[in-house]
Amino acid sequence: MGLIFAKLWGLFGNQEHKVIIVGLDNAGKTTILYQFLMNEVVHTSPTIGSNVEEIVVKNTHFLMWDIGGQESLRSSWNTYYSNTEFIILVVDSIDRERLSITKEELYRMLAHEDLRKAAVLIFANKQDMKGCMTAAEISTYLTLSSIKDHPWHIQSCCALTGEGLCQGLEWMTSRIGVR
Repeated sequence: MGLIFAKLWGLFGNQEHKVIIVGLDNAGKTTILYQFLMNEVVHTSPTIGSNVEEIVVKNTHFLMWDIGGQESLRSSWNTYYSNTEFIILVVDSIDRERLSITKEELYRMLAHEDLRKAAVLIFANKQDMKGCMTAAEISTYLTLSSIKDHPWHIQSCCALTGEGLCQGLEWMTSRIGVR
C-alpha cells in the first residue's frame, strides 16, 4: 500500500507545471512574480529576457517564466511556449490606450500550436488606481467570451498589495489534471 501511495505521490505530488507570465511592459508581471515568491513588493526594472522562479502552492510546483513585455521583445515570446500549461496575461487596468495591443498579443498566442492546450489566467492589475477599468470591462474589450478552446479566468488584482493573486493561483491549481 505504501509503495502504491509513493508512486501516486511521485506522479501527482511533485509534478512541475510550466507557466509563462506575459503582458505589455509596465503591466506588473515581475512584481506579481515576486509577490508570489516572497509575498512582498520588490522594486524592479524592465525585464530584458526573462526571470524564472519556482512557486509551490499546496504541493503543486509551478515553474513561472516572467517574460519581458517591451515591443522589441514580444516577437520572441514564442520561444518560451513549448510545454506551457498556463498563460498568465497581466493587464495594466489603467492603460486603456494599449489594450488593443494586449488583445492582439493574446489572440496571436492562443493561435500558436504550442499553446493549444494552455489555460489562460488574466490578471486585471492595478485595481487600486483611480479610473482603472474593471475586470468585466477588460473581459468585454478582450472578447474573452469568444475563447472556446482554452479554459480562461479573469481576476482583479493589485500586485503591490497581493490582493487577488491567491485567487488566481487557486484557479490554476483547480485546472491541474482537467483537460
